[in-house]
Amino acid sequence: MQNRISSFPPIIDEQSEILILGSIPGGKSLEKQQYYAHPQNKFWRIIFELVNEEFTEDYPRRIETIQKKHIALWDVIDSCERKGSLDSEIRNEEANQIAELLEEHPHIKAIFCNGGKSYKNLMKLLGENNSLPVFLLPSTSPAYTIPFEKKLEGWKKIMEFLD
Repeated sequence: MQNRISSFPPIIDEQSEILILGSIPGGKSLEKQQYYAHPQNKFWRIIFELVNEEFTEDYPRRIETIQKKHIALWDVIDSCERKGSLDSEIRNEEANQIAELLEEHPHIKAIFCNGGKSYKNLMKLLGENNSLPVFLLPSTSPAYTIPFEKKLEGWKKIMEFLD
């Protein structure tokens, strides 16, 4: 296998009310040091559509927009070994401290998992002790090849928790 890769710090503040969790950043994201940096990943397009804001490529503006809408971002995996960017290639993973993050940010009222890997790992991490609603959303990754409209439809669940 190759060298270990690591996730980014969470993007979260005192106003964050929903937490979106991915698995771990892909190659393009690691290269650019930005969440969801692959140009074919639909995450930012979906978020901007949901919050009714004009889409931008400007990463600081993207972060500003999600924070304004009380959305936090992180990953369930802290570090792992992985060939390429596919979740199916993840090996020897170490988990992020999700429970601790939620304790430090009691205003989080729902968790949304971007794809099956993050959902499965989160369920293992939190187990029966979790009192927050957790939702599995369609992966925004280009590897998950359903049409944009279907991904967007699945992600509309977030609207119930946005102010």
